[in-house]
Amino acid sequence: MSIKPVVALIGRPNVGKSTLFNQITRTRQALVADLAGLTRDRQYGDASYEGKSFIVVDTGGIGEADDGSGNIDDYMSEQSHTAIHEADIIVFVVDARAGIIGSDEEIAKFLHTLGKPVYIVANKVDGVHDAAPVEFYSLGFGEPYPMSASHGRGLANLLDDLTVEMPEQEVEETPDGLKLAVIGRPNVGKSTLVNRLLGEERVVVYDMPGTTRDSIYIPYEREGKNYVLIDTAGVRRRGRIDEKVEKFSVIKTLQAIKDSNVTIIVIDAQEGIVDQDLHMLGFALDAGRAIVIAINKWDGLSDDQKDLVKKEMDRRFHFIPYVKVHLISALHGTGVGNLYPSIHKAYQSAMFKVSTNRLTQILQDAVTAHPPPMVGGRRIKLRYAHIGGHNPPVIVIHGNQTASLPKSYQRYLENQFREVFKLEGTPLHVEFKMNANPYAGRKKVVTKEKAQQLRQRKKAQSYKKTDKKGNRKSDNKGGSKHR
Repeated sequence: MSIKPVVALIGRPNVGKSTLFNQITRTRQALVADLAGLTRDRQYGDASYEGKSFIVVDTGGIGEADDGSGNIDDYMSEQSHTAIHEADIIVFVVDARAGIIGSDEEIAKFLHTLGKPVYIVANKVDGVHDAAPVEFYSLGFGEPYPMSASHGRGLANLLDDLTVEMPEQEVEETPDGLKLAVIGRPNVGKSTLVNRLLGEERVVVYDMPGTTRDSIYIPYEREGKNYVLIDTAGVRRRGRIDEKVEKFSVIKTLQAIKDSNVTIIVIDAQEGIVDQDLHMLGFALDAGRAIVIAINKWDGLSDDQKDLVKKEMDRRFHFIPYVKVHLISALHGTGVGNLYPSIHKAYQSAMFKVSTNRLTQILQDAVTAHPPPMVGGRRIKLRYAHIGGHNPPVIVIHGNQTASLPKSYQRYLENQFREVFKLEGTPLHVEFKMNANPYAGRKKVVTKEKAQQLRQRKKAQSYKKTDKKGNRKSDNKGGSKHR
């Protein structure tokens, strides 16, 4: 598989890096990672421009002090430092209104030592003199790109040059089979589980220096079925695995999740369920992938520890009752084989198909049992439903006033579909569409014939309300006359 180029946005705080990040990633559905405590000041997103695909990294500010004193490492957060070194291209963002200050010069000196292509963006040019960006020539990165990131002005010029040497996005052939991604924090037993899933103690060397951002595809067969294991750390000889130095990579994890059909999230039972585990679970849910959770190293716990972990599972996984949780030991193989039925059930649920008639019938049964609420004195009407997509499954419901449908009722419908179709292990997206008024926006055109008919009708109605002498008839039928 080809490796996507990584573009890092670097600069002092408040120069507009995050705004530029949002502009670059606006036209595609970004999966943005913001891991508290781990990627404290990094955000990742996929971007595409003119057929070129790349990854954008937004970093926290470098150089909290503006006087330029001290070494650049004094100002650089560890996460920003990591982003710079893993990037192929660097976009150095500066503030055109503030001009060059000491921190900009220190950052520039550091970037010159890396030998990587650097594009300098003079942001916030609104309201400043056209010649303002010129002073940034002195930083040594060529002609600055004047930009207003908040309005997107100047972005196309940057992206034209930024992507000129990137390869065209290709439709790459991947091995056939159900794609499984194994993800988790360092030292939770991912590599041990990978070897167990492959089913034999063989030497499979995929330890390729330099390929830190791509996913490794490993096809294998089990009981007559084809699978493709997407490994984020490489599969190595058992004796050479040193998980203590294995580094968690957001990019690799995002890539594996997005490329998979089913994501297996591995959690260390001895450490318990931590926030990073929930962040990765959130990534998979946001990507719409089917999920199976494996609580590893279960056999090493005492009975009391097992009770504590089960209570923690009930508390922290309450929002995903449809996801199957397995208690396993990857080292000894205990419970690993039981993952496969859950994997297949989750995949079948993610790809389920049903006719529009059947789906509409389920919808009408749910509405009959529990009607939608009244809005403005009118009942919300849900007319029909159909499948709108797979992996994750999407059910589209058409009706009137659907924008006013409460969240609680939306969850009720989702639960009804889950129960009837026995959907397990996959997110289910229910979308609502309002039936358009076919006459909305149309101008009322009155023909001459229609106008004449209206005049005649009005005249006839007026005649009925007067007597022969032209006096208006009394509306008080059968009553006494007013004197």
